Amino acid sequence: METLNIESLITDLALILVLGAVATVVFKMLKQPVILGYIVAGFLASPHFSWMPSVASEANIEFWAQIGIIVLLFSLGLEFSFKKLLHVGGSAVVTALIIVAGMMGLGFIVGKLLGFAAVDSIFLGGMISMSSTTIIIKALTDLNMRQRRFVPMIFAVLIVEDLFAVVMMVILSSVAINQSVSGDEMLRSVLKLSFFLVMWFTVGIFLLPSVFKRFRRIISDEMMLVIAMGLCFLMAIFSVKSGFSMALGAFVMGSILAGTIEAERIERIIQPVKDLFGAVFFISVGMMVNPEVIVSHAGTIALLSVVVIVGMIVFGTFGMLATGQPLKMALESGFTLTQIGEFSFIIASLGMSLGVLEPSIYPIIVAVSVITTFTTPFFIKSAEPCYRRLERVLPENWNKLLEGYSAGANEGEMSESRRLWGAIVQRYFLRLILYSVVVIMIIFISRSYLMPALLATAGEKWGSLLSATLTIAVLSPLLYAIITPAVKRHEKEKLVALSGKVSYVPLVVMTLASIFISTGYVMAVLYGHFSSLTAIVASIAIILVVILVMAPYLRRRITRIEQQFISNVNERENRRTGRNNNLVSDLHLAYMTVGHDCPFVGEKLKNAHLRQRYGVSLVNIQRGGALHPVPTGEMRIFPGDILGVIGTDEQIQRMLPLVEASHSHDESAAANDVRFIHFAIGEQSQLVGKQLKHARLSEDYESLLVSVQRDDDDFITPTPDFTFEAGDVLWIVGDPQRLLELK
Repeated sequence: METLNIESLITDLALILVLGAVATVVFKMLKQPVILGYIVAGFLASPHFSWMPSVASEANIEFWAQIGIIVLLFSLGLEFSFKKLLHVGGSAVVTALIIVAGMMGLGFIVGKLLGFAAVDSIFLGGMISMSSTTIIIKALTDLNMRQRRFVPMIFAVLIVEDLFAVVMMVILSSVAINQSVSGDEMLRSVLKLSFFLVMWFTVGIFLLPSVFKRFRRIISDEMMLVIAMGLCFLMAIFSVKSGFSMALGAFVMGSILAGTIEAERIERIIQPVKDLFGAVFFISVGMMVNPEVIVSHAGTIALLSVVVIVGMIVFGTFGMLATGQPLKMALESGFTLTQIGEFSFIIASLGMSLGVLEPSIYPIIVAVSVITTFTTPFFIKSAEPCYRRLERVLPENWNKLLEGYSAGANEGEMSESRRLWGAIVQRYFLRLILYSVVVIMIIFISRSYLMPALLATAGEKWGSLLSATLTIAVLSPLLYAIITPAVKRHEKEKLVALSGKVSYVPLVVMTLASIFISTGYVMAVLYGHFSSLTAIVASIAIILVVILVMAPYLRRRITRIEQQFISNVNERENRRTGRNNNLVSDLHLAYMTVGHDCPFVGEKLKNAHLRQRYGVSLVNIQRGGALHPVPTGEMRIFPGDILGVIGTDEQIQRMLPLVEASHSHDESAAANDVRFIHFAIGEQSQLVGKQLKHARLSEDYESLLVSVQRDDDDFITPTPDFTFEAGDVLWIVGDPQRLLELK
């Protein structure tokens, strides 16, 4: 049996982490992305750099790197959520599709021109088609451009690209295993992936939020970390058993957990784990950097860098224009996407692990990523001058044409009747897909596990009958849900009001199709147990019983199931608004997070006058891991506090935007260096003797003074005429590094 050399494993881990720590500190001082520091650390620890000790075994680093990929994809899933995908809009989906398809095609062509094999060229196209979320966020933050109009659209495109990257990994794995590009095989892989995603999304959303809600009071942070990572690795194993990668399973579980009320808590708890293993992964990427390969392929690296930059600008701009965005926003978006990053490394690692990627391509891609990372801020700043120059050069009728197309695309000229029918048909197909996936999963479990067990214990005749009966009993509510029309009563009334009558032809067609599909599912259960004729007759009889006899009972049961599912899907929003947390009459209990721009942040509760101003009652405050039930009037409200508030729906909706007011509203944006800190000012501080109105804290330090603590326990809400004294403790929001000089 193969043994693991523990001493070698720990020695290598210690070496790369120490080098990683030193490199990241240096790169932080140089105001460069820490990912580049990790890559440099990996190169220093590799056998390609002989002036320092090297790792004893690259297999050890590969072990840690694979865990890093799983944790990275899990954390990306936590930031993703399928619900967020539904909200990004068609524009982001179409734009991302144009970028990915265009760059993959361009990468394949360039790869073939460079003499790469077909599989290498396909992987190359995949590696250069994904922009880096981490690098874009860092660049926009450094340039103070996070609030620009085009940024939300960029983040939406990146969200969709994350999903495309996961799909691409499955397709590339299929291509690598079969050593060919087969349309049938790719279609089979996509359909299999779609079934896997829908199945686990449906099951996970139905079960996990309910479990978390039931045991929320007893789950500590330690338990939540164990549960979250356990679910992550469990889904990774399920993914492998289903023929996919571990990374896909981790991403799916992260996406499921992103819809629960524990999402932010899980993100916070696993952040150190993500940072540790993510660092190991990027360091392992740096270990693949071979200077000899880079020097010998300098022309290839330069060419691919130009291809990435120009291709992203062209396809990104065209994608935005094609979906009706203005020319300026389209150019700004295209110029922002001009780099490759983490997913390129993950796809390259996939190719290397499958043994199909030419080893020299890995360091080439790393070099291209480094170059495009350094050039990203330059191109972001160049977007607006380029737009002004292009606006002057373009003929006036072209500008009018683009502006008119943008306005027309955004207006959406569709009649209300057609829009309503579109919503009905969309709901029909969504219900059909979701319920069909669950039905197929139940049939598979029944045939794989239940039927063999019953045949072994009850004999062939009774075992078959019992297995079929139990399976159909479980399926009956789902079959009824598939058969029932997708149109609601108020929608029928609205259609009558709009057109004078309702055409029942679409409803009849949808119902008949649903009955036919449901009958097929019942036949799939009975197939093999009985003769073909008996199975057909019995299936029709069962569907008739479901429709005519059991309808009232099944309607109540499926309504409860759907309400539970929808409640779980909207759990985070419902908790925030209190919509599903009725107390008495029309009062709700809502939980809202205090933003930095909340009008009463820093004030004592007795001075905030929440009941008088907003008509609500404050029942608790959660600060970090501590819960303060029924807080006293002396307690202050700080950014990040979670307020438990009781009020009517109107009162809560009016109060929410005020409480959650913050400079950054984008959920997908990563946290920057702004923190809520406190420190004492000494006698040499430039603030001593100054009044607050002359201190220029906001202008020079981009900070917000919340409160001042004087004489240990006395908190003061500072006014413009407040004068600072030595020994004052400032409770302030800002960048800790910039605020150090105030001490």
